[in-house]
Amino acid sequence: MNSLRDYIADAERKGVAIGHFNISNLEALHAVCAAARELKLPVVIGVSEGEREFVGIHEAAALIRAYREEYNQPVFLNADHTYSVEGVKKVIDAGFDAVIFDGVKLSLEENIAATKECVRYARASGRDVIVEAELGNIGQSSKILDKIPDGVATDEKYLTTPEQAKDFVEKTGVDLLAPAVGNMHGMLSKGKNPKLKIERIAEIRKACGVPLVLHGGSGTSEEDFQDAIKSGISTIHINTEIRIAFVEALKKSLKENKKEIAPYKIMQPTVDAIKEVVKNRLKLFNFIK
Repeated sequence: MNSLRDYIADAERKGVAIGHFNISNLEALHAVCAAARELKLPVVIGVSEGEREFVGIHEAAALIRAYREEYNQPVFLNADHTYSVEGVKKVIDAGFDAVIFDGVKLSLEENIAATKECVRYARASGRDVIVEAELGNIGQSSKILDKIPDGVATDEKYLTTPEQAKDFVEKTGVDLLAPAVGNMHGMLSKGKNPKLKIERIAEIRKACGVPLVLHGGSGTSEEDFQDAIKSGISTIHINTEIRIAFVEALKKSLKENKKEIAPYKIMQPTVDAIKEVVKNRLKLFNFIK
């Protein structure tokens, strides 16, 4: 099986994007993997620090290995938004395929130094572990929001610049970069999420020389998604949409099956709901009609 690095390079060549979907339970994992398997597409499973605490670091790694072995499926595991170097080292040691060091709350100098240390550790691991970094503030909460969080870089003057991206990549050696290009984590309860700065995406990709990742994909318009892919985005993160699908399906299942006590019967609708969301997003990211 090809590596995640190979699949990302292939996505860039084809002008498509790999879907990255966060999970925090077995139902979501089954749904994401089944959707990707049906479409014969690679997929990345993300687990944030909170999700890893709930699922278990080694348990998550074991589940992904099991899927690869049973189905020969190109499914990969990413440690989403990891805020310490020690946390990065822990997931690399556990067998994760990729890790994101999120140092946006640090000074630029501290962020560069910490990211560089993460890259060094990954290179010394003996495995092909991809290290991603985030540059610019796009918020941190994958939930329903009443307003755009303070400090989120949706204004032009706060976006990641091509010069910043180039300098950061050269100094750290990261494999992937997640810039602030008008995107944000979470979904607004009223109205649409901000439009992406498509031209800025193209400028950053050209300047920095590494594939780009779009965080905070939930709530983004289909047109923006596809324009962003054409401009240089090769991986897209979806989380809030999955959480909404899960909760709504679970509420409906409990309401319609008040006497049911078998968890697997109660939870099956949540698998179906998440799978539908994932299939639709994967088709969109791969320009499948």
